[in-house]
Amino acid sequence: MGGVHPSENKLSRAKAIEVLPLPEVVQIPLAQHIGAPATAKVAKGDKVLTGQLIAEATGFMSANIHAPISGTVQSVDLQPNGQGVRQMMITIKREGDEWVDTIDRSTELKKECTLAPQEIIAKIKEAGIVGMGGATFPTQVKLSVPPGKKAECLIINGVECEPYLTSDHRTMLEHGEELLVGVTILMKAIGVSKAYIGIENNKPDAIAHLQQLAASYPGVEVTPLKVRYPQGGEKQLIAAVTGRQVPPPPALPIDVGAVVCNASTTYAVYRAVQKNMPLIERVVTITGKGLKEPKNLLTRMGTPISTLIEAAGGLPENAGKVINGGPMMGRAMVNLDSPVTKGCSGITVMCGAEAERKSAGQCMKCAKCVAACPMGLEPYLLSKLSQKKKWDEVEAQMITSCIECGCCQSTCPAYLPLLDWVRLGKQTVMGIIRARMAAAAPKK
Repeated sequence: MGGVHPSENKLSRAKAIEVLPLPEVVQIPLAQHIGAPATAKVAKGDKVLTGQLIAEATGFMSANIHAPISGTVQSVDLQPNGQGVRQMMITIKREGDEWVDTIDRSTELKKECTLAPQEIIAKIKEAGIVGMGGATFPTQVKLSVPPGKKAECLIINGVECEPYLTSDHRTMLEHGEELLVGVTILMKAIGVSKAYIGIENNKPDAIAHLQQLAASYPGVEVTPLKVRYPQGGEKQLIAAVTGRQVPPPPALPIDVGAVVCNASTTYAVYRAVQKNMPLIERVVTITGKGLKEPKNLLTRMGTPISTLIEAAGGLPENAGKVINGGPMMGRAMVNLDSPVTKGCSGITVMCGAEAERKSAGQCMKCAKCVAACPMGLEPYLLSKLSQKKKWDEVEAQMITSCIECGCCQSTCPAYLPLLDWVRLGKQTVMGIIRARMAAAAPKK
């Protein structure tokens, strides 16, 4: 259903992963995941080691956070993020590179996992693993199948349909064996014997590489997929691989027997379970037509975005917009000194006319946004209702099903900011729903 074919612009697809030098100072947000922010376990003046727990998950829907460098904590206070909004962060000044001694930093492949399913999930929680495709859903929650539900298959999301971004692609090519061990670990954790790795046909090298490796892993199948954005959306991927349709919220993938994990997340699971490596670094694509040298950089969390841009040749003179993510779903940044976080898969620099929004006209009632919506919604209507603050009607029109893919806005011939209004409407309605649930909950 729906979808579009934006220009791919995978400028860094052939660029091998490079290790970015360690930053001198990092800022670590306490909210790098969906759910409650973590609670700081360190204070100003404390000495920390690389990989040490510095913020602990708060409640069921939360994630641990670990020090990406060794050094001294300079502050635990409010700092501006990429959108200029102040949020709580831990600032650490680097001193050497001393690691927690339980972390295995070797490159030796460790295939055998003897842990029980609950032990695997506990290690993933301890390591602070979240969805690294951008959703940042705590992975231990996703793997905890609710009572009465049953997982039937695991689906690994290697689609990476967002234009420009190539971090998952390079991870599949350069860490394919580790990724496949991660697949078997996840299969064991949720108790399934079948796993699919979904990859779009525009990555033939990754498909061939993983198919060759997967021959040695029973139950693991690499599934080539048609190229169509947003093929990497969780519901779209499940439909493409299994033919099953996930019902509207509050239904989840597990309601059709599927558990979906991103490719980079799966590699992080391997490192967490087999190497005791917490999620303190990730591959980030730094890209854009105006950049001198687009790259895929292995980057410690908390590194300033400006450092990545400098590593790619610096900000072009005609740069008009820097996006955290890709051009379809990413968000424009106002603060380039903000940090890399767990969900940051790429930074896209837009230059000249490419960065400029065209003047919005009047809705032509052409219904192109309706045809493009992969969730079967009516974006023009949701946008109008959100502008008029008719929240009951917005909720009735199933705005919570929106995956914020941007297909509607990219196809609008009147250049209407449909996604902006729909995002606002969805955030508002989700807040109303949460308040309603809290009010209805029994008092303690």
